[in-house]
Amino acid sequence: MLLVKAVGQSCWSKRLNMYQVWFLVLMVIWLLTAGCSLDPSNPPVADVTPLPYASTYRIGPEDKLTISVWKNDDISRTVVVRPDGMISLPLLNDVKAAGLTPEELRGQLTDKLQAYINNVELSVIINEIHSLKYSVLGEVSKPARYELTSRLTVLEAIAAAGGLKPFAARKRIVILRQASADDAIERIPFNYDQAAASNGTEGNPELQPGDIVMVPSSAF
Repeated sequence: MLLVKAVGQSCWSKRLNMYQVWFLVLMVIWLLTAGCSLDPSNPPVADVTPLPYASTYRIGPEDKLTISVWKNDDISRTVVVRPDGMISLPLLNDVKAAGLTPEELRGQLTDKLQAYINNVELSVIINEIHSLKYSVLGEVSKPARYELTSRLTVLEAIAAAGGLKPFAARKRIVILRQASADDAIERIPFNYDQAAASNGTEGNPELQPGDIVMVPSSAF
């Protein structure tokens, strides 16, 4: 009996030692993890990379901008241009951004902030462009308004809209283009079969912002 009891106590002692070792290991892991955790008072700053658009681009509604004021994080922020073309910033309230280039907006903000901050240094970065759009309407599978995010030909635009429907007038497609509000609407004819036969190398113009691709029905 004494031998059995001694053996039992020895096994129990070994188990206790094992539990203690595991407890210490878990404590070390917890301390290391806690030491590497992020400080909530200093959240990570997102990497803002400007998009490679020309400096002559004019800001439009729905575009996302980053306004960075040097040594003033309270005013610096990322904003989306509202449908009325305005953005909101501390101290300045509403400021018109639509229709201006990034450099023109930077100049206006600098002038306005001079009344509150000495030696203002700021930058305007376009993060996302959503105001450049085109439309494909009529006899296509997905007629809609689309964002023009890169160079796009008429064939590519029709493909993005799901392709032509069976009763599309393939040779009577028209691109409606208006360079500005004061200009007349230009009608550019487009022959789908001719452009497709050349693999898009002939008679397949690139779209411009605001273009409308009209695909009529062959029934009319």
